[in-house]
Amino acid sequence: MSAEPIDSPTGWVREHIDRYVSSDGVHGHEWNGTTTLLLTTTGRRSGEPRRTALIYQRAGEDYVVVAAQGGAPTHPAWYLNLQARPEVQVQVAGDRFTARARTADEAERARLWPVMTEAWPDYDQYQTRTSRRIPVVVLERL
Repeated sequence: MSAEPIDSPTGWVREHIDRYVSSDGVHGHEWNGTTTLLLTTTGRRSGEPRRTALIYQRAGEDYVVVAAQGGAPTHPAWYLNLQARPEVQVQVAGDRFTARARTADEAERARLWPVMTEAWPDYDQYQTRTSRRIPVVVLERL
């Protein structure tokens, strides 16, 4: 991914990303009592790099994010992108690296969901808004 990423079209997310990038994660890594990372996927149709900010937690050496989209009936675009192309770019504070993304299996999800809801309790509410099983995604540094 050599081109400049296209940031989330959501205004407040785009502003969050701008602060995060311009401060090398000093502003934006900690957000509303939790931590966020920047995830850059490759567009499954466009081939363009797409960047969004996501709440994360650690699971050993891995990073964990949730494809909640506020409980929308469909998966977020970033999740669909990484399903098609699982190699992603990640920024955690000032640390930038390549990772492989994968959806947690059911046993892993059962273990990681409470970790993520402790970091962001609204995830439980988001799950009640949708009939889809909200995916938990594991990012493994390459």
